[in-house]
Amino acid sequence: MKKVTAKDVAALAGVSVSAVSRAYRADGAIADDKRKAIFAAAGKLGYISSVDKVLATQATNTIAMVVSEMHNPFYPVAIDELTRQLPERGLKAIMHVVPSAEDVDTVIRQVLDFRTEGVILASSTMTSRLARACRENGIPAVLLNRVQSDSSMMAVCCDNYGGAKQVAARFLAGGRQRIAFIGGRRDTSTHLERMRGFRDHLEEAGREIARQFDGGYDYQQAYAAAQDLLALRPLPDAVFCANDIMAIAVLDAARIKGVAVPQELAVIGFDDIPMASWESYRLTTIRQPLKRMLGQAVDIILSADVASGAGDIRILQGELQSRESG
Repeated sequence: MKKVTAKDVAALAGVSVSAVSRAYRADGAIADDKRKAIFAAAGKLGYISSVDKVLATQATNTIAMVVSEMHNPFYPVAIDELTRQLPERGLKAIMHVVPSAEDVDTVIRQVLDFRTEGVILASSTMTSRLARACRENGIPAVLLNRVQSDSSMMAVCCDNYGGAKQVAARFLAGGRQRIAFIGGRRDTSTHLERMRGFRDHLEEAGREIARQFDGGYDYQQAYAAAQDLLALRPLPDAVFCANDIMAIAVLDAARIKGVAVPQELAVIGFDDIPMASWESYRLTTIRQPLKRMLGQAVDIILSADVASGAGDIRILQGELQSRESG
C-alpha cells in the first residue's frame, strides 16, 4: 500500500504542503477553516504526521489534564497535585492549558493526538464536546468537579449541593437575617448545585436568599457585584460566594468600604484555595477534597472500559473550614 504523505493530504484539502505542516504545529499560523479541512482530509486518508508519531511515543503511561480557567487558583493547585500523584503510580502528566478564546476543534485535535491513557477535564467551556470526542476515540475522559446528565459520563465531583447547605446552616446558626448569594457561571453544574443547596436549606428553615448577584467565578466581576451589594440599604449581613476568588473580591471591597467582617457582613466561599488561609483574608470556606478527587479520577481512567459505555460518577464530601470571615 502506498504511504500517505503530506502532499496527498494537501491535494485532498485543497491547500499547500506547507499549510499541512503548519496545521500540525501548535504555533502554526493557519486559518481555522483550513486547519479543519486538513484534519478532515488526514483522517479520511489515514495520514500520520511526524508530530503524531512523536506524540504517540511520548504519551505512553501518561494522563492528560485540560484546564481553561487559570485565573482561578483552584486549577493551578489541581495541576500541582496531579503532577505530584502521577509519578507515585508510574505515570506522567501532560497539561493542555486552553486560552478562553481557543477554537474547540483545535483543542480536541491536540488532546486526541497524544493518545494518552486518559484525560481529566477541568474545563467548563468545552467539556461535553471534548469528553464525547475522547470517548468516540477510545480514550477515557473524566470530568473534574462538574457533572452532566449523561449515563455514559465519568466524573469526580465535590458534593457541591451538600457543601452549600453547610454554608446556609452556618449563617442561620449565627443569627444572620439578610443573606445574599454571589453565583458563578450559570451554565455550570458547580454554580447550579451550590445555588440550589444554599437556597433549599434556607427555604427549609422558612427563609430565602435576600439578593443574588452574578460573579462569573471572576475576581473583577465579583468585585463589581460586591460594590453593588455593599451599597444596599439595609446592608446584607451575610453573603455566600460560589467560589473563593469571588469571596476574596468581596473581602477586598468590604475592607475599602470600611465594612467590618464578620461583624457587619459574614463572608463564606467554596474551594479552600491557598489564599483563603492567608492572614489578610482568613476566609471561612468549604474545602474540596482535591487530593482524593484527583486520585479517584486516575482510578477511573485506569479501570475504565470505554467500549462498554458505562458511566462512573463519584461525589465526595467537602469539609467546612472555619475561619474569621464568617
